[in-house]
Amino acid sequence: MLLRQVLRRGLQSFCHRLGLCVSRHPVFFLTVPAVLTITFGLSVLNHFQPEGDLERLVAPSHSLAKIERSLAGSLFPLDQSKSQLYSDLHTPGRYGRLILLSQPGDNILLHAEGILQTHRAVLEMKVNHKGYNYTFSHLCVLRNQDKKCVLDDIISVLEDLRQAAVSNKTTARVQVRYPNTKLKDGRNSFIGHQLGGVVEVPNSKDQRVKSARAIQITYYLQTYGSATQDLLGEKWENEFCKLMRKLQEEHQELQLYHLASFSLWRDFHKSSILARSKVLVSLVLILTTATLSSSMKDCLRSKPFLGLLGVLTVCISLITAAGIFFITDGKYNSTLLGIPFFAMGHGTKGVFELLSGWRRTRENLPFKDRVADAYSDVMVTYTMTSSLYLITFGMGASPFTNLEAVKVFCQNMCVSILLNYFYIFSFFGSCLVFAGQLEQNRYHSIFCCKIPSAEYLDRKPVWFQTVMSDGHQQTSHHETNPYQHHFVQHFLREHYNEWITNIYVKPFVVILYLIYSSFSFMGCLQISDRANTINLLASDSPSVSYAMVQQKYFSNYSPVIGFYVYEPLQYWNSSVQEDLRRLCSGFTAMSWVEQYYQFLKVSNISASNKSDFISVLQSSFLKKPEFQHFRNDIIFSKAGDESNIIASRLYLVARTSRDKQKEVIEVLEKLRPLSLSKSIRFIVFNPSFVFMDQYGLSVTVPVLIAGFGVLLVLILTFFLVIHPLGNFWLILSVTSIELGVLGLMTLWNVDMDCISILCLIYTLNFAIDHCAPLLYTFVLATEHTRTQCIKISLQEHGTAILQNITCFLIGLVPLLFVPSNLTFTLFKCLLLTGGCTLLHCFVILPVFLTFFPPSKKHHKKKKRAKRKEREEIECIEIQENPDHVTTV
Repeated sequence: MLLRQVLRRGLQSFCHRLGLCVSRHPVFFLTVPAVLTITFGLSVLNHFQPEGDLERLVAPSHSLAKIERSLAGSLFPLDQSKSQLYSDLHTPGRYGRLILLSQPGDNILLHAEGILQTHRAVLEMKVNHKGYNYTFSHLCVLRNQDKKCVLDDIISVLEDLRQAAVSNKTTARVQVRYPNTKLKDGRNSFIGHQLGGVVEVPNSKDQRVKSARAIQITYYLQTYGSATQDLLGEKWENEFCKLMRKLQEEHQELQLYHLASFSLWRDFHKSSILARSKVLVSLVLILTTATLSSSMKDCLRSKPFLGLLGVLTVCISLITAAGIFFITDGKYNSTLLGIPFFAMGHGTKGVFELLSGWRRTRENLPFKDRVADAYSDVMVTYTMTSSLYLITFGMGASPFTNLEAVKVFCQNMCVSILLNYFYIFSFFGSCLVFAGQLEQNRYHSIFCCKIPSAEYLDRKPVWFQTVMSDGHQQTSHHETNPYQHHFVQHFLREHYNEWITNIYVKPFVVILYLIYSSFSFMGCLQISDRANTINLLASDSPSVSYAMVQQKYFSNYSPVIGFYVYEPLQYWNSSVQEDLRRLCSGFTAMSWVEQYYQFLKVSNISASNKSDFISVLQSSFLKKPEFQHFRNDIIFSKAGDESNIIASRLYLVARTSRDKQKEVIEVLEKLRPLSLSKSIRFIVFNPSFVFMDQYGLSVTVPVLIAGFGVLLVLILTFFLVIHPLGNFWLILSVTSIELGVLGLMTLWNVDMDCISILCLIYTLNFAIDHCAPLLYTFVLATEHTRTQCIKISLQEHGTAILQNITCFLIGLVPLLFVPSNLTFTLFKCLLLTGGCTLLHCFVILPVFLTFFPPSKKHHKKKKRAKRKEREEIECIEIQENPDHVTTV
């Protein structure tokens, strides 16, 4: 108890001296932040650079999939095999992808001629570089066997259909099967990702296609790693997108959706471009709200400019933080859009608390002492909450965080909070000093002119009296606190406090909290950690439209999974063959092993030993035209006259539903353990695994670490700072708010991506920011009853809490009008954060604190003992001097 009092008094004494220092040197503390802002603000313009690698930002930094990618690339170059390793949105390298969708009820296979015309337009499209024209044939990925461009097999199917139409044959004569079809050259090809919306012929044993709605074609470009090749690829992709928009206008019978390798990155940064004007509108709304909420009818004590300057203080601190970020080679990305809103929510809280602290000081004191008293009253709690911000976001920026976007955001947030704290006590503190000096000298808070005397005002019109009144007409000279006429404080004191503590209201509040808890718990049971990159893109972008159509018509099969056997294997052994069949069971396999076994069976060839197996494989099987493409899937080594298979690969595709991503993650989690337990050593890889692998763990770890950090700090300070029961109630309140936001945002269809994770980390701090002053004032209050103590807490801090949360929520409204999934997620999460915190501060805590400890009876007993002691002393004095009583 003594240690707690010593620490608290020491912190208050330090903050009091800090306030005196600022009040004695206001020009210095006003100039230094301004110079820093100008210096670092100019660097924003000179060093601004956007982040160009989306994978680096949103894919887990440390994952097994990246190691598997390196190993698979060392065996079979991914640039040559990316046409086989189909991936929905995360295809490596440069490419152009096209979906053609027919009208409802129509069969797209009947439009073979129109589709092939579009295909030829893409092949003939030219890009100019240094006077030379380049077409797709100059830039495409080449096949090893004939050095021709790699094209999707659906093109061959469409050519067969067109030839059948030209020769007046029915399309039924061309047998198209799904998902595996046989091409004219004898090859079996998987077209599950190239043909969508398929309706099969009823009772068809060979899975013949009756009709289809969509066709997807991908054009793969070479990537040598040179700057020229990359520039040519970028130009080709831009021309490809322009061509698709042009063809869409010409061909109304088919809908065209296009995607290029830069589409995700471009649409990710499009959110920032779309949000610029809305962020400025948000700033104007916050400035207006802060100015109005800081005003009073009393022209002397009203502080509208302090509310305005408080918001501007946070803005210039953010400009300084942005300059430091870009000077240190930081790269901007759209997730950083949340920093202004996060920092504003904390910074304006300090501004409004200092204003409330100023109102609680005695007017007869010099303005410098009033500033120092306000600092000692407010800055202790504000320092603690700022420290918790630094701890939680510092842990989010630690190496334990596996998402680069979260790490970069947390690093910037730490710098912003640190500068925010410095600017609040220096720049805004100086503004408070000048405003206090104007008030002490009786200057008008808006016009900065001397307020006339009451006798002079009486001779003036009513409008002049209203504008120039300092409140003497409304308040008596014996009133201890003229600031109680602030409209928010008056509403809380005269109306709300009496209503919320009414015994008839409390049962309804308990029922409300039970409803809140049940919905929160229900939402927490439905949390999903789907790593959907679409949640970070502009909602009206081509990438989102493409992804929606792709999910609707091409979700029957998972991405093509590369199955890499990276050690020599006895393929001729029957037990190995059985293991391979067992591993591939349940998948649609594109396997040279399976085709080779079938070839041996049909040809009636025995290959039960190594020499026969490899000899027939090289001399017969791989030389047939329909099997030549399997040469790319086998790596031979030769030692003398003997050949060995040192590595090989197969392709597996799983049957999936609309929730493809969840099922692919389940497949990945099932296959990986088998690679360790089986005799066959293999790895599985698809480019999309880099984004999915360990994503659930990557997004939850930052919140768990931040929550653990807050809990640890509060427990360590349990018996050191303020009051142990205050920390206990703070832990309960923060947990309730955090779980409420988590559950409700899940019910609002918000996935656990990097934006929602950052909002959850912020919720911890936002809840502490607003609940801590209220709770600590309550536990330290010395009134007779809990009801009186909670009334005092709401009177002292309710105004600042209501002002700040109102500004925070009003500032979020423009985000609702930004056509972006990223900003919409940000709006949902922050709206729930502000709403749940407001609910706890003004409804739940004021009622529940009147039921549970800390008890106020010991304060009542102490006051009774003091009163009794005073009465005894007075009796003794009367007995000692009875003449005095007679005289009276």
